[in-house]
Amino acid sequence: MICQDRVVVVTGAGRGLGRAHALEFARQGARVVVNDLGVARDGTGAASGGPAEEVAEEIRALGGQAVASRHDVADEAGATGLIATAVEHFGRLDVLVNNAGFLRDRMLVNLAEDEWDAVVRVHLKGHFLPLKHAGRHWRAEAKAGRPVDARVVNTSSGAGLLGSVGQGNYSAAKAGIVGLTLVAAAELGRYGVTVNAIAPAARTRMTEEVFAQTMAAPGAGEFDAMAPGNVSPLVVWLGSAESRGVTGRIFEAEGGRICVMDAFRHGPATDRGARWDPAEVGAAVKDLLAQALAPEPVYGAG
Repeated sequence: MICQDRVVVVTGAGRGLGRAHALEFARQGARVVVNDLGVARDGTGAASGGPAEEVAEEIRALGGQAVASRHDVADEAGATGLIATAVEHFGRLDVLVNNAGFLRDRMLVNLAEDEWDAVVRVHLKGHFLPLKHAGRHWRAEAKAGRPVDARVVNTSSGAGLLGSVGQGNYSAAKAGIVGLTLVAAAELGRYGVTVNAIAPAARTRMTEEVFAQTMAAPGAGEFDAMAPGNVSPLVVWLGSAESRGVTGRIFEAEGGRICVMDAFRHGPATDRGARWDPAEVGAAVKDLLAQALAPEPVYGAG
């Protein structure tokens, strides 16, 4: 019960990873706002509160406390309403898990502008706006002299860290979430807020086709490494009071594996103390590359 009485908002919680996170937070004693628009895998279709309400009811059936939300997290009014829902129903907000998203995969030369805009909107803007309004709430609490011990867990992806062929829009949005996480960790720390991100791998609506092609289903009694619930213990711990002091970090989570990702760091460098001549740059760069670690391959580039 490491999140006893903490109030948690989970976006995209009607299915997949978000549902698993919401259920595990509830098992660990949290009160949960289950947010989901209930649209299709590619973000199309009419919004429905069905999936969010089903998960909220599942939590209540387990003896927990939950309320459903169908706010659009990539809309200013929707994000405002989402944070207000937590405060109005449960009196406080302790944890924001940004998880909502969908896919519209296409090779770059075939990627339509609206497919780019839709994916960047739901993933990147859909992280920014709830984070902005949660941050405003916690800033106000801190300035009023009330103690804040809050957590934000963002959802990036291996595609955002290493790239993924056929997912230029998704990879760009997920890389943007990493940058947003680092900035938010630096800015919100003064108010008692930590901000981290995960890069999960699991079988969900968004990934079922990929994993169906690359991994056979486990046999009876075998560990299912691709089950969404495997990622949730890390998310719940990051949302707990125990994670205080851990901020600005990116964690990869898959099956039973947790990895701290080393993002961009200053590597080999040379400084001649004067302006370079273009003809001299090539030799210097080749020398630096010889000293540097080779980049990991882009997913799907093999």
